[in-house]
This record gives sequence, structure tokens and C-alpha cells, in this order.
Amino acid sequence: MAFLKGVWRFLVALKDGLALLFLLVFFGILYALLSAGPNPGAVHDGALLLELDGTVSEQPAAVDPVAALLSQRAPVREFRQRDVSRALELAVSDNRIKAVVLDLDRFMGGGQASLAAIAERIDAVRKAGKPVYAFATGYTDDGYQLAAHASEIWLDPMGGVLPTGPGGSRPYYKGLFDQLGIKAHIYRVGTFKSAVEPYMRADQSPEAEAAMQSLYDEVWAEWRRDVAKARPKAKLDALLADAPAAVEAAKGDLAQLALANGLVDKLGDRVAFGKYIAAKVGEGREDTAGSFAETRPDALLAAHSAPSAGSPIGVVTISGEIIDGKGGPGIAAGDSVSELIYKALQDDSLKALVIRVDSPGGSVTASEKIRLSIAEAKKRKLPVVVSMANLAASGGYWISMPADIILAEPETITGSIGIFGVLPSGREALGKWGVTTDGVRTTPLSGEPDVLGGISPEFDRLAQAVVEKGYRDFLTRVAASRKKSVEQVDAVGQGRVWAGATARQLGLVDKLGGLDAALAEAARLAKLEKDDWHPRYIDPQPDFASTLLGGLMPEPAQAQMPTDLFGRAAWEQQMLFEQMAADLRMLMTAKGAQVRCLECAAVAGVPMAARDSGTGNWFDILLTRLF
Repeated sequence: MAFLKGVWRFLVALKDGLALLFLLVFFGILYALLSAGPNPGAVHDGALLLELDGTVSEQPAAVDPVAALLSQRAPVREFRQRDVSRALELAVSDNRIKAVVLDLDRFMGGGQASLAAIAERIDAVRKAGKPVYAFATGYTDDGYQLAAHASEIWLDPMGGVLPTGPGGSRPYYKGLFDQLGIKAHIYRVGTFKSAVEPYMRADQSPEAEAAMQSLYDEVWAEWRRDVAKARPKAKLDALLADAPAAVEAAKGDLAQLALANGLVDKLGDRVAFGKYIAAKVGEGREDTAGSFAETRPDALLAAHSAPSAGSPIGVVTISGEIIDGKGGPGIAAGDSVSELIYKALQDDSLKALVIRVDSPGGSVTASEKIRLSIAEAKKRKLPVVVSMANLAASGGYWISMPADIILAEPETITGSIGIFGVLPSGREALGKWGVTTDGVRTTPLSGEPDVLGGISPEFDRLAQAVVEKGYRDFLTRVAASRKKSVEQVDAVGQGRVWAGATARQLGLVDKLGGLDAALAEAARLAKLEKDDWHPRYIDPQPDFASTLLGGLMPEPAQAQMPTDLFGRAAWEQQMLFEQMAADLRMLMTAKGAQVRCLECAAVAGVPMAARDSGTGNWFDILLTRLF
């Protein structure tokens, strides 16, 4: 009897504890939801403060709340590019905004095309007669691309400016696989389809090296042109030609080196910078050193309703890896994206459709499902314009084909018209542990693909034939949409990646321009007057569970985000290990043929923290821990 009473007391205590925990979670979520919305009344006379502590993206990815809570570090915050651009646009017309402050101290970068769009808005603020001030401890390529457009650039005396240009190493796993006894069966079409080379070679092929070098050079030249135009007095040539010699001549003082070469205007710490801004726009309400009168972007956006005059032009953003099935924002899940587009097409008030693409591709079947949903708009006589952001490569190009007009930025990475499949097998690996396989077959394909006993030559032939058919489908679709012959498309295909400006010369895109230009083209095709339309952004909505659990997620921890140049370099090296985990995950989990460009994100300038922030699903976290 005493035992039963003890069990009963335990169950009662457990029930009471769970009830208390539920109440704590409920009220915590309720408080988070009530305090999450921006207050339109928070717009004050002073500066618009853009504190970009994180990365810029076209569509911030939905973070798995459970995985985020299990992860050992907070997720990296993502800022939607169009929100940042819209806030800068409002700063031009809102008389309460006297200046713009770019706090880039913990800015982790963004795609080059996204940054170019923000830089254009910064130029518009300055043209309106409002100064723009930038501050950081360390400026690397992405941060300096934005800062170069500011009226004044401040640098902490302990920091520096050190542009390095795109490029670097990527891991190759052939030697590791040989030691482990793992064989990667590769099926691909395209001389330049180098996505699978890390699994089949110990280094990059000469074809891949030549293509990537050409691409990197073009993207880097665009960066240098943009910075030189925005800040003519910046003397970058000597620093880029021989950085060690320049730093040695400055006796290791990176800050003085930047000041002497016109890369920055003033040296000062955060407090000095804040006092300087306060003298320009007014003192801050907070009793802290270096505070100044400021308004946050969310408050400014909340105070100004989105344009609604005239007819709507729908804008659908397709961002991230293209996968089969369903998924939230930041992942281009075939079922979810196609359903979103089909649902949008039910709105008879839409006069045109703009598809904003920022994707390195992925699943062939998911890409085709999205392509068919976009083609449905054409069947309904709705003008369709594709606006390519940082990336529209491989599957990203596949889904762009139905458009009446395709626009890309000069920095956009596109093309990669090719296809591949990869399957690992571990017969030798099992053999090293004394594990063997045996069995009977009724046909040569029984049990195939046999990843344990070894994939048969018959299956290899079959898989390669299927991939080659997929490539022919790709070529045929591109040829029909671009009004070219299959041979012409094949000549610029073969998996080769192109920058936007070259892609236009090759006929893969029609015009150069950003989202605004794409909207104007859509309005022209729909025969709408200049002021007789407005964009209607059609975004996926997070599910109820994610919204609730999101209130418990930790805020991105500033202490984990480095500010100095060496800390940033260490951060990027940390990200490399997570990229290796992502590479192995792709090998083990890829389903079906892929139209994907694995190297494209790096070329486009998409920061590694945004590609894999370590807060994905539990499988991602497990792989990361292995390193």
C-alpha cells in the first residue's frame, strides 16, 4: 500500500509540474506575441538606425524552433532585403528622419545583388539631401560595399578594412571515401557540372577551374566598379595588389592604413560615433553613453502602410534550395511553392505576376512542379516576369523558363544548365568490419540500387540514361522558352555558371535590372499606367505551431557575432565545418536527379552563415557535432 501511495504522489507531482510548465510556456508565448509587433508611434525625430546584426537575404528562412532550442548557439538573424530597401525609401520622404545610420559592426554579409539593391537606396537617401553614416570595427567585402555608399565612414581605431575578394578552398572527399571504403556513384551531364566533383575527385577539374575563375573575376570586377563609383577617393589598388606590404608599411595599424588610403573618413569608437551622430540629429532618450535619437526600421515600416492604389501585381519569392514536398519560408519546397502560386492565380484582380528567384536549384521533380505552376499563369494570359536576385542557377533557371521576360542583376549567378545524381555505396567499408552481403535476384535490377552490396553496372547504365534524358528535357525546355536551337543552348549549358551580364549577352536573360525594373516590365506587359498599379507580395505564412514556439526562441546573441577582422575570419572558418556537414548530408539524403549548383552560393556572395546557420533539423545538428 505504501508503494502505491508513493506512485500516486509521484504522478500527482508530475501532473502539477507539467501544468505549471504549460502555464509558464503559455504566458511566455503570449507575452512574446504581444510585444513582437512594432509600434508605429515609435517613429521619432532623428536618425533611421539600420543595425544589421546578421545577414541580408531575399526571404529569411523559417527556423525549426525545436532545433534552435537544442542548438548550442542562437540562430543568425536574417534581414529581408526588400524591408531594408523599403525603410530606406521611406527615410527619403519622412521628414522625421534626418539621417541614416548604418551599424555594420556585426553585419555578416549578404548576396552581392541584394547588397547592390540596398546600396541603390542609400544613394537615393543621399540624393535627397540626408546624410548617411556608417560604423564598424572591421569592414570586409560585404560590409564595405554598403559603407562605400555612405556620406561618412567611421572605423573603430582597433579595427580595419581588409577586402579579400571572392574565392577560397572547398573540401574534396575522394581520399576520405577511399580510406573508408565508400564509393560515390556519379551520374551527370555537363562538362562544367562540378557540383559532384568533391565526391569523385581530390581536386577540381581543369574545366571547373577555368569556368569558376572566369566567373569569380567577373563578380569581383563588378564589386570593384561599384565601390570605385560610390567612393572615388578610396585607394584600393595598392592594398589589393600586396596587402602584407601595405600593412607592414603601416606598422600593422589597419585603422590608420584605411584612413590614409581614403577608405574611411574618421576613426573613433562606438561612443564617440554616437556622440557625433547625437550632435547631428539630437540626443537619445536612453541614458547611455553614445546614444542618439533614432527610429528602428520596423517602426518606420509600421507607420507607413504599403502602397495599395491601382491594380495589384503579384510578387512571389522563391528562395533557397528546391526540395520535394512541403516547407516554410527560405526553402523552395515544390508542393508549398506551387500551391502558393496556384492559390494566387485564383485572385482575378491580379494583372501580372513577378517571380523573384534566389535559388541554387535542387530536385528536378520539385523544380518541374514549380515551373508548371508558373506556366499556368501564362495559360491564363497573365504576364509573367522573372526577377533573378543573387542566385538563379540550375533548378533556379529551370523554374524561370516560363517567363515572358527574365531580368537579372549584373552580379546574379545563373545558368548551370546541367543535371546530376549521386548515390553512395559502402560494400568495401562493410568488408573492413567483416560484414558481407549475399542474396538471390529475379532480375538484374533486383534490390538495386544496392548501397550495401554495391551498385551493379546495370543500374549505373540505367541511372546515367535517365540523367541524360533529364538533360535533354532541360535543353528542350530552355530552347523553347528562349527561342533557340537545342544546339545553341547546349553550347552555353553543360553545367556552366554565368554572371548576369554575360548571361544577357548569351541570351539566357533578357535585360539587366532589379525587382523594381521587373515590376515596371510587368506593368508594361499588363498595359498599366505608371501610377495605376502596386506590388502585392504573396508570402508563405508560418504554421501555428512555429508561431507559438517561435516566441520561446532565443534572440541572436550579439556576443557570439565577432566584430573585428580576425574574429570574422574565425567565424567563417567555423562555418566551413558546417558546410562539410551539409556536403555529406547532400550525399546521403539527395532524392532523385538534381538540377543544383552547390558552389553558386559562394560565388554569389551568399554568406555561409546564411546557407547553414547550424539551426536546421536534428539531423543537421548531429552531423555538425561529428566535426
